[in-house]
Amino acid sequence: MNKKELNEIKKNFSEDSGFLVINSFFSAYIDPEKNVKYKECKPHSIIPDEEREVVTESLKKVLTGTIGKHLVEYEFPNEAYEDGNAQKILYDVVVSKMKDEEIMDAFLQKITTNIDYAASFTVLASHCTYTIKKKNKNDDIDLENSTEEYNFIVTAVCPANTNDIGLFYDEETGTISKKSNTEMIISRIPTDGFVYPVFSDRSPDVNHVMYFSKKADKPNISIIENVLDCEFVMSAENEKARFQQILSTVVSDELNYNVITQVNEKIREVVELSKNETESAKLNDKQLKHILSDSGVSEDKLEALEPAYKTLVGDVGLTASNLTDNRTVVVTPDVTVNIKKDAACRLRTSSIEGRNCLIIDLDDPNIVVNGLPAVLK
Repeated sequence: MNKKELNEIKKNFSEDSGFLVINSFFSAYIDPEKNVKYKECKPHSIIPDEEREVVTESLKKVLTGTIGKHLVEYEFPNEAYEDGNAQKILYDVVVSKMKDEEIMDAFLQKITTNIDYAASFTVLASHCTYTIKKKNKNDDIDLENSTEEYNFIVTAVCPANTNDIGLFYDEETGTISKKSNTEMIISRIPTDGFVYPVFSDRSPDVNHVMYFSKKADKPNISIIENVLDCEFVMSAENEKARFQQILSTVVSDELNYNVITQVNEKIREVVELSKNETESAKLNDKQLKHILSDSGVSEDKLEALEPAYKTLVGDVGLTASNLTDNRTVVVTPDVTVNIKKDAACRLRTSSIEGRNCLIIDLDDPNIVVNGLPAVLK
């Protein structure tokens, strides 16, 4: 499921869309001890308008984010289609359109038994049907051609907490007093979720599932491995950490300011060149070696790149957009300098009269210190 396909479904995930219908809605409330306190499945159309708007908003969040960061596609292992395993359960939910109570109980049990979630939470899920209109060679919808249906489920895991609403004004008594709230408030924004099957090559792909995490650097691995029965891959934060470890290991004493900023700039160029592509740009060891060489790293150092890459990353490529920084941040024990992405070349390191110095080139001599214009002397 690439960016273009994701955006197609996300754009149509609305009651105003003429191509997508949200058929059924399932909701369940689970307490911290994993007890199911409430569950219900009903047609989406009978939900009151205001409630339906909130539900649709929460579920649409699962389609939001950057592929490779907030959204990661996973392939099911072969055994996942066996009875009791994730792919078989999810497939049955889609085919039954959430109308079979036994199947929905198995779906909910798979989540509640295997999820690692310390607080109360809700499970929101909808069965949807998207009418796939065929496209012509100009990538325009061809209304005269035959259509195909993409039936899928979107599932959101939303935290539920009480909220201390503080002081309130009582018009009857004309007083201000403290009020506590004992009702559980369900967050509109899910922490996790998934879409099954994925929309790939504008068709359903039942062998893959798309996992969503609100915090790209903190995916809930229990959902990936124990609920969805998939093998966890590196998060965006882990990819960047491995990349930095490769640089530290390979480049070592040549890792100066110029090399770091040059590498960052060249990877940003790769990202920029691929921004209109449907797939996120990946970097393998050979491409990274080329970037490091162009950034001034010696050939002697580069000999260690391939074994270090294999050890720390393996045979997969690193997502280029996960490796870059929009700002260059230089940190010393006493001073932190934040530099915008296009101004990294304005800072230099140098030794002046035996002292190590950071030098900032200024085209404009006007500077502001603590909100006040200052004179350069």
